[in-house]
Amino acid sequence: MKIVVIQGPNLNLLGLREPSVYGPIKLEDIHNQMKNVADQNQVEIEFFQSNFEGELVDRIQECLGDADGIIINPAAYTHTSIAIRDALSAVKLPAIEVHLSNIHQREEFRHKSLTAPVCAGQIVGLGPMGYHLAMIAMIQILGELQAIQEAQRKAKDEKPTNNLE
Repeated sequence: MKIVVIQGPNLNLLGLREPSVYGPIKLEDIHNQMKNVADQNQVEIEFFQSNFEGELVDRIQECLGDADGIIINPAAYTHTSIAIRDALSAVKLPAIEVHLSNIHQREEFRHKSLTAPVCAGQIVGLGPMGYHLAMIAMIQILGELQAIQEAQRKAKDEKPTNNLE
């Protein structure tokens, strides 16, 4: 099982940028906490951050055939990027959108997420704990998908025979 964590613009400045909104924790610390959860659950995890929309789209597309799920904080692109939405939709992988702040309590232009409708879920306003919850949720989602696939394979292999002798 492999989860790719994709971080959008300005998240590289966590801990420095508006700590009253985003908290004092650095992105590296969030990633270390996520890695601990991944290690405890024998899950491979990879991190990617970019301030450029096209690089985020490219990384989402690269997940096709390489990853099982995506945890994404598109940051400001949440509200503006049809390209990121389309990429998430195209790869057809389970995705969870995370935001440190509660986007629904902020400026009105942040209330609408273009990416949430193509994600399995959205976690907002819980600070760094939102990433922890996203990890737990993604591991659960991927486990359920794996169980469904195994059941389908088993059902296919156990085709009933009709002996009319």
